[in-house]
Amino acid sequence: MKKNAVKLIAPLMVTLGLVAYFTGMLSTSFRITLPPVGRIIAIAVPLALIGVSIYVLIERIKEIRSGDEDDLGKY
Repeated sequence: MKKNAVKLIAPLMVTLGLVAYFTGMLSTSFRITLPPVGRIIAIAVPLALIGVSIYVLIERIKEIRSGDEDDLGKY
């Protein structure tokens, strides 16, 4: 197994855990009774967090593949 593939396991597992958690939050928002504005917020927030989690995973994968692991080198 390549070194880069091993480094991808942790970010992937964390992202999958977060997506599962936010999906649970999303399904809960459908089960409880809320006013329309509250329901929109209860749906939008988990969806936004899922999107951000996937975006950060993609950025991390790009960072690992480029070999630039030292974030302090950018500053």
